[in-house]
Parts: sequence; structure tokens; C-alpha cells
Amino acid sequence: MDYIEKVLEKLKEWARKLVGTLLGPESQPEPELIPIPVNNPRRRSR
Repeated sequence: MDYIEKVLEKLKEWARKLVGTLLGPESQPEPELIPIPVNNPRRRSR
């Protein structure tokens, strides 16, 4: 009986991977962007 449970668990894992591959990764909310201060470099004069 333990063998059947292991096989079923492996089949579930493969099915999850297959669905993930076919449909893409599960939708996750986009992380909120953190503003990063940037010093504006001086323009080069020619």
C-alpha cells in the first residue's frame, strides 16, 4: 500500500510540473518597486 501512495504522490508531482510548464508559472503579484535615488551625472561638454 505504501508503494501505491508513493507512486500516486510522484504522479501528482509530475502533473503539477506539466501543468506549470504548459500554463506558465502560477500568477504571483508583482513585487512593489522600491525607488532608488540616482545622482544625475553632469553632461560632458565638447
